[in-house]
Amino acid sequence: MLRVPAVAGPSSAIDAAVLDEEERRRMAAFVRDEDRVRYGFARTALRTILSARTGTAPDALRFARDPCPCCDEPHGRPVLASAAAEFSLSYGRSLVLIGVASVPVGVDVEPVPDAGAAERLARMLHPAESAEVLAVPPGERPASFTRLWARKEAYLKGLGTGFGRDIAADDVRGDLPGWCVTDLPAGPGHAAAVAAGSPRARTVVHVHRTLPEL
Repeated sequence: MLRVPAVAGPSSAIDAAVLDEEERRRMAAFVRDEDRVRYGFARTALRTILSARTGTAPDALRFARDPCPCCDEPHGRPVLASAAAEFSLSYGRSLVLIGVASVPVGVDVEPVPDAGAAERLARMLHPAESAEVLAVPPGERPASFTRLWARKEAYLKGLGTGFGRDIAADDVRGDLPGWCVTDLPAGPGHAAAVAAGSPRARTVVHVHRTLPEL
């Protein structure tokens, strides 16, 4: 895992010239500066990493969507249309998480919510997951829930279903058939995980810090 130090002015790390028209449109649509910086930084970092992996110039990379496994519509896992590499992107507050692999991969980073939100959302999980969260002391429930939620989202992103699949359907506390789900260190206030579509796959995960105060 590569951890990149914080940068003093992340806007300077955003080269909008490598982004495509849709990415620039989405970046400009954010109302808050911190959201715009986070999105632009994340997309620039993704293109830079995939360029190094594939040998394709960052601005020449083209993205598409696989069919959704739930409905076969074109809103499944994001893929490269212009080169061969599997990837996943997630960001939360000051962290940007990127996973690259030779097999389907999903990554997720989540800020720890308040206790009330953690307990409400925990009841939506697989019964065994929900029971695990609610069994720990109240002060520990937000961190326990966030760890499982990050594993859940990483797995669903790897599948390409997102929340089109019932979040109570799978117990992600251990690996699932054909998948390896692993917790990642994300520092205080966050939880993170990576899911790879093969227990033997080599997955490279990059953690980028943007603004500490985001």
